[in-house]
Amino acid sequence: MKKGHGASPSQKPKQRSGRVAEGPSGGPPGPEALAAIFQSCNLPLTERQIEQFWLYHGLLRHHNTTLNLTRIHNFTQMVLKLYVDSALPAQLVALPSPLMDLGSGPGMPGIPLKILRPEVQIVLAEGRGKRAAFLQEAIRHLGLDGISVIDRNITAAFAQPVAGVITRAVEVIADTLCRLEGCLVQNGRVFLMKGPGCDPEIEVASQRFAGRFALVADEAYRIGHTTHERRLVVFERLDAPPRAVAAKAAGRHRVVAVTSDQNSRFKALKKLLAGRGIKKAGQLLVAGARPVQEALADLPRQSRAWITCEERNPPPETAPAHLEWLQLSDPLFQALDIFGTRAPLLLMDAPAMAPWTPDEGFPPGCSLLVPFQDPENIGTVIRSAAAFGVTQVILLAESAHPCHPKALRASGGAVLRVRLRQGPSLADLPPHLPVVALSAEGQDIAAKTFPRAFGLLAGLEGEGLPTPWRTQAVRIPIDPSVESLNAATAAAVALYEWRRRAGGG
Repeated sequence: MKKGHGASPSQKPKQRSGRVAEGPSGGPPGPEALAAIFQSCNLPLTERQIEQFWLYHGLLRHHNTTLNLTRIHNFTQMVLKLYVDSALPAQLVALPSPLMDLGSGPGMPGIPLKILRPEVQIVLAEGRGKRAAFLQEAIRHLGLDGISVIDRNITAAFAQPVAGVITRAVEVIADTLCRLEGCLVQNGRVFLMKGPGCDPEIEVASQRFAGRFALVADEAYRIGHTTHERRLVVFERLDAPPRAVAAKAAGRHRVVAVTSDQNSRFKALKKLLAGRGIKKAGQLLVAGARPVQEALADLPRQSRAWITCEERNPPPETAPAHLEWLQLSDPLFQALDIFGTRAPLLLMDAPAMAPWTPDEGFPPGCSLLVPFQDPENIGTVIRSAAAFGVTQVILLAESAHPCHPKALRASGGAVLRVRLRQGPSLADLPPHLPVVALSAEGQDIAAKTFPRAFGLLAGLEGEGLPTPWRTQAVRIPIDPSVESLNAATAAAVALYEWRRRAGGG
């Protein structure tokens, strides 16, 4: 995050061999010289603040040889580039509280800001253990209240809320904003102390976090009367952190935490990964961010539970109140998330499939008869059925369950939007039905006249159609070098041809 800036000593800073530690006018360094430098930068100090800065300077000098807190050793440069530079943001902006100093190193800018603004609660975040210990010592030595140390690196998983974050930013702005995903409150501000050439970083961060963070200030300034140019770049957070969103969602929905693979709820959910379990329970699992979002929006009454990995990705504000929020431990969620989407799953009631018998016949239009045993083929052909406007999809006894997770995924959610019927086995279809069957041995589909009301029948994968149906079948003409089309693909082509002739395309 940041380079170490601080420095060393005990009560009296020591000369380092080969370097001069002089005051602002060439005299010896001391509290008065330090105060004079602050005064020249329009930052007057009280007696107590002068004392605290001098004690802090002594600690930096004392510990610098062992902790490498700063590469700056000249007294005047230490005061200007470390202490004054750290303190100047307090002159430019109002500081929120609590304010985190991200990657504090030897305590900058956090400790100088605390000395100048004792009313602001400061959190020093430093992942290097020895430097964190130095910060604790400095806090005790300076008698600072309302300031604490977090001995860890800050990542997006860190969730202790803070109203603001300040950093002498070495890493790019976008990376810093990523780190604050979990801790910066809504409308909290990020103060980035940057050099003059940070425009490309600002542009990237503004684009990457559009709608989540907004650039609200960009102050160019110098350290006193020196030539050292700085910019204070300020972003404001527009959205709420995940934990706050989760807490709000938990107030709207019943939350159930599931951590054991022996839990009855988990066992019931796991059975929904197979057609038999779906048929018995009358429920299904929708996977994938977009299918879940669409299913919840289109069928809120049929939606039963929002399933996530722990507290991540809570239900949206528009979710119905009856929706449960099942929070699964990571291993359990991965066992259900068979496609590895990491997005929430949605537990729903399976669509009703009224029985269909041959005596019923077919209503006007095309009824699709499906015997496919591969769930992905089922999903693919149902998607085609929805696209070309079939009247109903009749699933024959041989077919895989249309709500199998693989079928749902292949259908793009179409399974939930078409009319599904449960039919007999392929062998029990009477030959007098007005059926257009698909087979490689049939006549060219171009010569076929589609009835006003009919069923389109595709064969089983591999086996094709029983012999009686082949004699009256049609085929999709393909290159002779290719043995056959995939069954779902052949059905899609036939549906397109029917729809085209019917004036739908």
